[in-house]
Parts: sequence; structure tokens; C-alpha cells
Amino acid sequence: MEVIWFMVFSTFETLAIYSLIMSLLRFKTTEYIWQALIVMILANLQSFIMRNELQLDFLAPLITVLIFVFLFSAIIKIPVIWSAICTIIGYMLYALVQTAYLTTIFGSIDSIQTDHANGYILQILSGATGLLISWIMYRFGIGFKYDLEKLRIKFEHVLLIALIIVVLILIAILFYLNRLWLHLLFFGITFGIFLYYAINTEERDSYDHRRNIKADSGGDQTPGTRP
Repeated sequence: MEVIWFMVFSTFETLAIYSLIMSLLRFKTTEYIWQALIVMILANLQSFIMRNELQLDFLAPLITVLIFVFLFSAIIKIPVIWSAICTIIGYMLYALVQTAYLTTIFGSIDSIQTDHANGYILQILSGATGLLISWIMYRFGIGFKYDLEKLRIKFEHVLLIALIIVVLILIAILFYLNRLWLHLLFFGITFGIFLYYAINTEERDSYDHRRNIKADSGGDQTPGTRP
């Protein structure tokens, strides 16, 4: 039962972080939502495994950040540098919100660690606030207004594929040494999705075409309305 509650509340948290990052990039949260949800569920499952079965609490957040970077760079086709910058900022914004609730309502992290219910309440409050902030940001056009493509590295397409493969190999070795075959399968599926989108150049062309249309119509300069 613990894994179910962990997945539910962690997915709500990661959805809030995803929404914050999308708003920073001035995209609607609903864009790529299904691909994002699949990746988030797989990422949270792997986070649970690393925290509870491998006792790698320190490594789980880093892996989740990498997964978000790959999500935005491989699937949503944001340049890797911007993907990393916005992912870090999104996590920092969410961490500030959660820290504020933690100190004002629960007093200390000990109350969260000793009572799972408090932890779930904290996740709900933080996630809901994160979603609200992201809606406000998108509604009023708060986010990066720069031309994201200017920071795209030469041969970034090849570099991204190489990075995904390297990270996958390193994590595969970790799971192999611990004989976690099913978990290795889940991780393989996640990174397989990234590789599929990273290799799919038609998706990149579609993204570039959409960006050009927005630029020509002035869509990047004015905030939209979140559905």
C-alpha cells in the first residue's frame, strides 16, 4: 500500500514541477501532458525503488532531474541548456514552496519523517500551490521570452542521444549489480521513450515549424490563456 500512496502523491508533486517548468518556458501545461505523465509515473516508480530498495536517497533526486531534462530536450524539443536551466529553476521554486509550508505548518522535517500523513499533506499543499503559481505565471506571461533556439548546441541532437545512452548504461549497471531485473526493465522503457523522441527528427521539424509560426504571429511575445 505504501508504494501506491507514494506514487499518487509523488506524481502530483512532479506534475506541479512539470507545470512550473512549462510556465517558465511559456508553454501550456497541457502540451505533451500524456507523454509527461507516462515519464513522471515511471520516474516516480524508479525513485521509490532507489529510496526504499537500494537506499540511494541522495541519488534519486538527481536521477529525477536528469529525467526531466531529457523529457524537455528529447520530447518537447527544448535545447538541452534551457532544459537544464528551467528544470533546476522549477525544482528550486517548488523547494521554496515546500520549505515554506514545512517551517510554518509542520515546524521541522522530523514531523514529516515520523508521520507519513503529514508528508502526504505537505505534498498536497506544495503541489496545489505549485500548480497555482504556474497558472499565474502563464496567465500573466511570466517566463523566459528569449529565443530558446539561440542556445542550441551544434550537433546537440547527437549529443543528446549519447547522453541518454550513457546515463542508461550507468543506471543499468547499478541495477544489474543489485539483480533488479524488473526495475531495469522500467528504466529501459523510460529511456527508450527518450531515445525514440530524440531520434525522431520529424518531431523536431514539427517543433521548429510551430516555433516559427508563433514567432511570425507574435505568439511568443504575448501570454496565452491556460485551458
